[in-house]
Amino acid sequence: MQLVTPDFGLLFWMLVSFTIFIFILKKFAWKPILKTIKDRDESIEHALKSAEEARAEIEEIKKESERIKRDVLIEREDIIDKAVHEKDRIIEEAKHQAKKEADKIFLETKQDIEHEKKQAIIELKNHVASISIQIAEKVLRKQMADKNEQEQYINDLLKEINFN
Repeated sequence: MQLVTPDFGLLFWMLVSFTIFIFILKKFAWKPILKTIKDRDESIEHALKSAEEARAEIEEIKKESERIKRDVLIEREDIIDKAVHEKDRIIEEAKHQAKKEADKIFLETKQDIEHEKKQAIIELKNHVASISIQIAEKVLRKQMADKNEQEQYINDLLKEINFN
């Protein structure tokens, strides 16, 4: 039963040994333990600050990335718009050039047709004149007194003459 009800001497020596133990702990272990805890606390705080800075930096990078992405999209749209306008301009220019060339060819063809037409008219006039001269020669050779005979003779001569 002595364990349940301790003796005064036992309590005294327990108190002395506990005080010595606390003194030794305080002298040798308490400061290093507190220093280790403080260092650990500072290390954790530093890690949290670094994490917060990293998070802020990541957010900044995300914002910059989004801005760059928007700028690239805008620039891409501008390039596409410029390409479309340039394509339209080239097509219009090609159409204009083709129309100009077609008009030139049409005008040249029209002039060629006019020239050929004039040549054909001149040849036809020459041929008609030649035929008229031939008819006149033959009419003058025959010298008919009757007008009906002259007309009949002229018609016969016209049938004989080749119009080629």
